[in-house]
Amino acid sequence: MVDFGDKISCTVFTYGCNMRCPFCHNGALVVGDGDGEVLEDEIFDYLKKRKGLVDAVCVTGGESTLQKDLPEFLKKVRELGYIIKVDSNGLDPDMLETLIDRDLVDYLAMDIKNSLEKYPLTTGLKKVDLSKIRRSIELLMTRAKDYEFRTTVIKEFHTKEDMQSIAELLRGAKKYVLQKYVDSEGCISHGFTAYEKPEAEELLKLFEGKVDALLLRGY
Repeated sequence: MVDFGDKISCTVFTYGCNMRCPFCHNGALVVGDGDGEVLEDEIFDYLKKRKGLVDAVCVTGGESTLQKDLPEFLKKVRELGYIIKVDSNGLDPDMLETLIDRDLVDYLAMDIKNSLEKYPLTTGLKKVDLSKIRRSIELLMTRAKDYEFRTTVIKEFHTKEDMQSIAELLRGAKKYVLQKYVDSEGCISHGFTAYEKPEAEELLKLFEGKVDALLLRGY
């Protein structure tokens, strides 16, 4: 009941990621050994039994777009009549474009990890193809049915200047969500510092007049 607005959702977690954000709260899906695999047949048995009770299917991760058969999976979900949401880090705009072209996603949520200059630091990668991030942002803003951009803010990674840069990057977007960092057991690394609600509210003000809808999540 928290992954897709007011819709009751079934969330499918995919294994593997092409980023290594140290604050990731699904660390076992990123650097784990793949335990807990659920067969596709089990997922569809679940969905068939709950038609009318569940509204939507959310696919998240890890990084969902690493699954090359994602379009085929979502086509089966669509045929059952479910609304579909996909979470992504934006590193595979080709996959996102495929999902949009084939009408396989109703809502896209893209993580904006930081200002573009600090993407390598924030994602744990030596190099990030920022052209792919920019293209994914443009795809969502110009072609997605509905979407949001979101950032999990942490004092060790995100400065006021970084947030101002993100606000400019997303100028004209429909929705931006600022998410609270929680140092949970599943995080890849620990010991980072969350912004308190009053501080987060001040950061969100930097987006006023640039993004239509603004939201705090987790506060």
